[in-house]
Amino acid sequence: MTAPLDPTPKPTGAIALDTLDLTKRFGTFTALDHVSLKVVPGTVHALLGENGAGKSTLVKCVVGYQRAEEGSVLIDGREHDIATPVIARDLGIGMVYQHFTLVPGMTVAENLLLARGHIPAVVDWPAVRKELAAFLDTTPFKLDLDATPQQLSAGQKQKLEILKQLLLKPRLLILDEPTSVLTPQEADEVLGLLRDRAHAGECSIVLITHKFREVNAYADDVSVLRRGRLVAAHRVSQTSAQQLATDMVGGGADDAKREFSAPERAVREAGPERLKVSKLTVDGDRGQIAVDDLSLTVRGGEIVGVAGVAGNGQRELLEALVGQRRISTGEVHIGNERFHATRAQNFRLKVRSLPEEPLRNACVGELSVADNMGMRRFDRAPVSRLGWMHAGQLRERARALIEQFGVKTRGELAPIRSLSGGNVQRAVLARELSEEADVLIVANPVFGLDFAAVAEIHQRLMDVRNRGGAVLLISEDLDELLALSDRVLVMSEGRIVHETRAADADRNVLGAHMGGGHHAATEAEAVAA
Repeated sequence: MTAPLDPTPKPTGAIALDTLDLTKRFGTFTALDHVSLKVVPGTVHALLGENGAGKSTLVKCVVGYQRAEEGSVLIDGREHDIATPVIARDLGIGMVYQHFTLVPGMTVAENLLLARGHIPAVVDWPAVRKELAAFLDTTPFKLDLDATPQQLSAGQKQKLEILKQLLLKPRLLILDEPTSVLTPQEADEVLGLLRDRAHAGECSIVLITHKFREVNAYADDVSVLRRGRLVAAHRVSQTSAQQLATDMVGGGADDAKREFSAPERAVREAGPERLKVSKLTVDGDRGQIAVDDLSLTVRGGEIVGVAGVAGNGQRELLEALVGQRRISTGEVHIGNERFHATRAQNFRLKVRSLPEEPLRNACVGELSVADNMGMRRFDRAPVSRLGWMHAGQLRERARALIEQFGVKTRGELAPIRSLSGGNVQRAVLARELSEEADVLIVANPVFGLDFAAVAEIHQRLMDVRNRGGAVLLISEDLDELLALSDRVLVMSEGRIVHETRAADADRNVLGAHMGGGHHAATEAEAVAA
């Protein structure tokens, strides 16, 4: 017989968290600078900040994954030395990470059991399954105990990560971007459940997010980190998105308005078809069909956004379009020309792209920033003359692009892999957008960039559209798609399942289609109508 899922009685109820002057350094870099945070028991406390502001470092110090050099962590007013995640778990602290920590070959039941941390030599599975079924009855998340993570959607995996923590009955639950792979409806379901549990006094919640809508709808308090320091703390009912934007980026309200304002969109009629995808079928990494008989068009002077929960074929679609994945059937045309994504075609037809994970997909990590920025021009004038490449011209061009696009690097000769993820993104965008683009294919273009850079990049994408270029924008951020797109397509299970003008889009309808539920989508459309 196995022990019950909760073998020893433990204290229950929400706890207070305080950090006092918490300081963490990595060499000469100070990631946290005397941060004092207060989380009131039974509340949802949102944590905002630009990329690199110190949010993840702060919570990792709280849960024992990192040790702070200075300062203290207090639980219910008592100081604790949380040296490991095991100590944090014993104190009732749980954390749901941004990246999945599931064991792929284990079932849902086995992953839940594994979360306990103490597994007996002999497991009484009938008893365990009975207890797990009873536990699931207390949540709105219905998962098949016999399914494996490979059989679950990204949203279901995220729910399983949350269930793993709820099973342990945490008194403080920290969530790092928990809705990034959820549809709007799933996000509301998850955050609504957690808020209700907090307000019932069962636990306290720390929510790391970049979405003001989630802060306003679900948080009680909000703290803002900037460059490792706590710069603001507010009751949500007493602040605004504009104030939070100003807190995050620094400067005055005018700076925040500029950095968080919508990009300037020229009024223009869509032109001729520049990108046409016809009945495209593409296999996934394990031989399954990832893109299934998909067709779409993008005209000059428009941005077409592709929405969808991660894992529904978006990555494979983009890789096929840019020549990184073989097309099984179907065709791609740029204008009237069959497109095979060769380097010569890209140059002649002015096709530019920014794939996901640019360091892996669009760069050579060991080469310098200058070499990577010059990949489209190294064999053309003025860099190349009479068959000789002039390194000085390459470096001069790179220095100009580094300044123009604000790439933070030790210099143009630094290996591009030495840059932060956000600056790799900037460097690749500099290369791709330094010349006129007739067709631009991008995926999650501001992932890894801080808030101050997002508006700049969005405007550069809009400038391509305003000049008459065609932009295909694949993004997991629905707010980004609605802000930039002229039309929005929803991709689910490798197919385009819905299309709408962005101006007419309804978030609930989009979310229902993203979730793959035909009946739910039909009902949402009826309500919207």
